[in-house]
Amino acid sequence: MKLLGTIAAMAALCIATVSVPASAQTKTIYIGMNGGPMEKAYTSQVLPDFEKQTGAKVVVVPGTSSDVLAKLIANRDKPQIHVAFLDDGVMARAVSLGICQKLDDSPVLKELYPFARMKDDVGAGVQLGMTGIAYNKKLFAEKSWAPPASWMDFADPKYKGKVVFQSASSSTFGLHGFLAINRLLGGNEQNVEPGFGKWASTVGPNVVEYIPNSAKISEMVQTGEAGLFPLTPTAVADLQDKGIPVAWANPKEGAVLLLVDLCVVTNNPDPQLAQKLAQYLLSAPAQEKAAEAGKQIPTNKLAKMPAAMQQSLGNVDSMTRTATMLDWSAINAHRAQWDARWNREIEK
Repeated sequence: MKLLGTIAAMAALCIATVSVPASAQTKTIYIGMNGGPMEKAYTSQVLPDFEKQTGAKVVVVPGTSSDVLAKLIANRDKPQIHVAFLDDGVMARAVSLGICQKLDDSPVLKELYPFARMKDDVGAGVQLGMTGIAYNKKLFAEKSWAPPASWMDFADPKYKGKVVFQSASSSTFGLHGFLAINRLLGGNEQNVEPGFGKWASTVGPNVVEYIPNSAKISEMVQTGEAGLFPLTPTAVADLQDKGIPVAWANPKEGAVLLLVDLCVVTNNPDPQLAQKLAQYLLSAPAQEKAAEAGKQIPTNKLAKMPAAMQQSLGNVDSMTRTATMLDWSAINAHRAQWDARWNREIEK
């Protein structure tokens, strides 16, 4: 009996010894992305499937695109983030700094809209956005105004004191709106003189407030201060979910294409697992879950959106054909000067 007891104890010890390395081998992979609705959508619905498939644990490092890029730059010799989500303008900077490595060749890349594949596949669009015109439905109904239809509606005198514009020096939406109006005034990304020179006689007089980001918009809509402002369909849907009376309009000149891109970080601790995560996030099943959970517009052509989302947006293919694609190389080359000029001349 004593011998049997000894054997049993040794067996239990062996089992315990074997089980420790198994649990210790669980891999953790880190992904940098925007916090808030995006983080909630991915952590609740999208990432759990990848964790089941691979046995890895995916941890979100939340922050704005600029925050994530700053972390990547600070730790570029020994990065802690494996995969990064960045707005397309910020992604262009990351690529120029060598922060992103080429995506592995995969069938999923051929499923993406052509514009979602970055040059040399150093990254790819994981979420599609289009900055257009958002407006206060309650206010427009009270005033019997038709929905806005052009970027130049921001300069219509009837909206005096009802235009809210995000700062072009700190907000992608504000920059998009400014550049769209600059184009209609005769400029482009290499020439912003028309936008700056004519702002005071066009849009400027209508602006009730310049805001650093979109966080204040819900409050300003409810108080009736905000009538129209640049925004994406996804951001509008988030406001609608909170009961804010807003709607989105696609300008007749076309919305400004906005991509949230992903890239696998150069020299990350587990490049093989990072590539697997990137391929999964670009797949139709993952993007369908992101659409259901967070109204993220897919970049994978095979992904289906929920019926209500499809009805609200209309034909995404036709919208992308008319959307304006910006020259981020030209923008980033002059962004610092534009930011200083915006703060000095527009928000003076």
